[in-house]
Amino acid sequence: MEKSLNIASKKENLQKVEKLIDEFTEIKELDEDLYGKIMLATIEAANNAIVHGNKLDPEKEVKIKIIKRVDRFEIFVEDQGEGFDYMRIPDPTAPENIENIHGRGIFLMKQLSDEVNFFDKGTKVQILFKI
Repeated sequence: MEKSLNIASKKENLQKVEKLIDEFTEIKELDEDLYGKIMLATIEAANNAIVHGNKLDPEKEVKIKIIKRVDRFEIFVEDQGEGFDYMRIPDPTAPENIENIHGRGIFLMKQLSDEVNFFDKGTKVQILFKI
């Protein structure tokens, strides 16, 4: 089973992402913990795509795709930005980064999910949740 959504790069469109997740996860009843993890990780990925990837350019789109497999949920979020070096992300828990207001999204995604993978120079992220 699969659902997709394309949104313009505006923060208010994160509500559409929330609605997509709600509609998709209603099909398979999930415990609240897994639902919360999926919601937060997906919103973080979409927000990163809007703000950092597409630089809040409403002419650029963010594509979200959710796939339900027998044993997992796969979530893909893709932006039209230039990408980034996902191998060199500062640790937000390091003392020198604690007060930074940015830099926690990918850390959260990794903590909440079972696996996070980047493709296409970092313009596409795959988030996996085992069920």
